Amino acid sequence: MNRSAIMRAVPSRDTSAELKARAILRPIASGYRLHRADLPGKPDIAFVGRRLAIFVHGCFWHGHDCRRGARMPKTNVDYWRAKIGRNLARDEKHRAALNDMGWKVLTIWECELADVAALDKKLRAFIGPPENSSSRQMSAARARSPKAPPAGRSAPRR
Repeated sequence: MNRSAIMRAVPSRDTSAELKARAILRPIASGYRLHRADLPGKPDIAFVGRRLAIFVHGCFWHGHDCRRGARMPKTNVDYWRAKIGRNLARDEKHRAALNDMGWKVLTIWECELADVAALDKKLRAFIGPPENSSSRQMSAARARSPKAPPAGRSAPRR
């Protein structure tokens, strides 16, 4: 198998790292969307209402400073250094564009998936407290109910 075939076989979505991150995220907060093409960089996970974007990056492909990401192939080093440099520049451009649109961005690195407890804590801190469904329901009920009379006035008698 030549290099081109190997590169084609590397998936861009629903990778094992992404699936594991989503499994950790699911009990924390549901209602996310996947691979939103209308957002810069097509975040792997997006909470549209909260304006939160999460990218799940492979350490090697995105040049993380961990052991796996810092490892450079022994052959064709110039190609790989340039390739990973372009990936880093593209990632930063997408992050800046999302920030300019008012989105908060989190990057989950493949190496972080080994410590589930730490990643769970990181995700909870990023997402914030859960949206309270009962307060949402009460707000919706208030919006549907007839208006109360202004303060100091009683309702007309019938």
